Formats: sequence, structure tokens, C-alpha cells
Amino acid sequence: EENVFPEDLRYTDKHEWVRAGNGETVRVGITDFAAEALGDIVYVTLPQVGEEVATEDSVAEVESTKSVSEVYAPLSGVITAVNEQLTDAPDTVNKDPYGDGWLFEVELTDAGELDDLLDADAYAAIAGE
Repeated sequence: EENVFPEDLRYTDKHEWVRAGNGETVRVGITDFAAEALGDIVYVTLPQVGEEVATEDSVAEVESTKSVSEVYAPLSGVITAVNEQLTDAPDTVNKDPYGDGWLFEVELTDAGELDDLLDADAYAAIAGE
């Protein structure tokens, strides 16, 4: 069965994805599995730039017509950017969860933590794909 999750990302068992870019900064969002489970996303609460976060801290909230879901920091570090466009267009998370629907960026305290995250196949097993 084909893996529906992008191979170039890392994942958490709480349905966040992590895109490691150049250097120590990673981009974080929620998977399409999570976005679909939530339904129509109507509001996103983002962290503050400059905020220090530790792995598994609750740092953001995604609110849908059905429920509110916490988003956790997949890695420890400092928030360096948030996706401001979600304030006006929260449904971008539904439409393009791995692209324009990203949530925030973190400058990692320890890039080695990336190795603790799941690859696409391991995440697919959790997501029941």
C-alpha cells in the first residue's frame, strides 16, 4: 500500500510533522491525517516568536467546527517564525497542511533530537494508513 505521507518529513505520534531545512531551524505543522480528523479548521492560536519551547510542550491550538486540538512542540528550541496568514485563513491548514498551512518554525537546541522522530512509514503505521 502506498505511503500517503511525505517521505522528506519527520513525524510525531501526536500528528505533527517536521521539515528539517538548512541548519538548525525546522518548520512544523500538523499532518493531513490530523487536519482531516479535525474537520473544517476555523481558528489557529500560534506561539509567540522568541518563546522557548521544550519537547511535548503545548505550543499552539487548532480549533475546528468539531473540537479544539493542542499542537505540541516536536523538539526543543526557540520559536523563530509563525505563519501569520493562518490568522485570516485558518482553513489553509486543511487545504495545504504540508505547504502553506505550516504553523511555526523552531530553532533547535539540539539537532540530534531529530533522530528521535518518526519517519513516514512509522507514522503511517500510527495513523492507520
